[in-house]
Amino acid sequence: MQNAGYSATFMTFFPTLVLIAASTYTKSSALKSDASLAKCTNFMNPRIIFGCFRTNRSASNVPTELIIVMLGESTFLMGSEPPTAIPGDGEAPLRLETISNPFWIDTTEVTVEKFARFVKATKYVTAAEIFNNSYTFWMDADKKLTNEEIQELRNTRGPWWWISKEGISWRHSSKLYEAHGKGRRQLPVNHVSWDDAMAYCGWAGGRLPTEIEWEYACRGGLEDALYPWGNELKPNGSHMTNIWQGAFPLKNTKKDGYVLRAPVKSFPSNGYGIHELSGNVWEWVGGQGSWLKSTEHYTKDVRVQKGGSYLCHKKHCYRYRCSARTKASRDSTSSNVGFRCVYDVTVAESFSSNMQQCEA
Repeated sequence: MQNAGYSATFMTFFPTLVLIAASTYTKSSALKSDASLAKCTNFMNPRIIFGCFRTNRSASNVPTELIIVMLGESTFLMGSEPPTAIPGDGEAPLRLETISNPFWIDTTEVTVEKFARFVKATKYVTAAEIFNNSYTFWMDADKKLTNEEIQELRNTRGPWWWISKEGISWRHSSKLYEAHGKGRRQLPVNHVSWDDAMAYCGWAGGRLPTEIEWEYACRGGLEDALYPWGNELKPNGSHMTNIWQGAFPLKNTKKDGYVLRAPVKSFPSNGYGIHELSGNVWEWVGGQGSWLKSTEHYTKDVRVQKGGSYLCHKKHCYRYRCSARTKASRDSTSSNVGFRCVYDVTVAESFSSNMQQCEA
């Protein structure tokens, strides 16, 4: 057992954490039984300690809802096999991967509100602001295209629905969001590059998750499931994620409630209490990644994105599955890409002075 004594630290600071198979961690002499824990024991996964807390981490002073999703070594099935796996994406083969170190993870994607606090505190300037340009889905460009303009775009090479627009950045707010009851502040931040995401996570005391960590968190304790909640896209007819409905890219029927981004926590969490790991916005992950079986040459400036976005559709972009992935250059920005952070856990760290349990 790694990090002996770590569980005792968390038992002292976070007595309401759900502790699963506590006997696994009895190497810590300081670990003591707590009758209250017995009432909330969950045997879904004997290697998981999970609980919901808000903390002001590091210098960020941003209330952040975190989940500790792993304590001790854990092995899981990662990836997928054809015909589900998309050729060239590198998600195959289905394989065993091991996580050896515990980590915290944001329960939601980083929001516009949180990113704004980061920018205010650090005067950070994003890649889109430096380049004065970012790629925007045509419906998010605050410009109603005529049929002639749409036809002209469709005659161009590549995905015509992307518009390279000057003066757009994370600060941009489409008129389509004015109808969102929760407001723009709770939307996942977008138009951020990999380096922008890294800068925020570093300021917040964390980092971007590795692809293995991200997929482990996405699966929520389920083995080889397509989605964070299971294998059925709409269990009992319920929409579980924000993806495209209708004829892409001209008509979104909005059956899941949203045309573009949805505010965080708009959909149910997975088994670990994490929201929107499928759809909504793509999420940058750390490391350079490798593109197995890809016909394109790997370059050091390529980075991996996971989770799919509101533009994904089974016939167009069947990448809102846990194993799915795509790639982009580290300095690229667009209206359907965001991120979330993870936080390394050490025996010595203590959040006791500023930790508060989340509301039920």
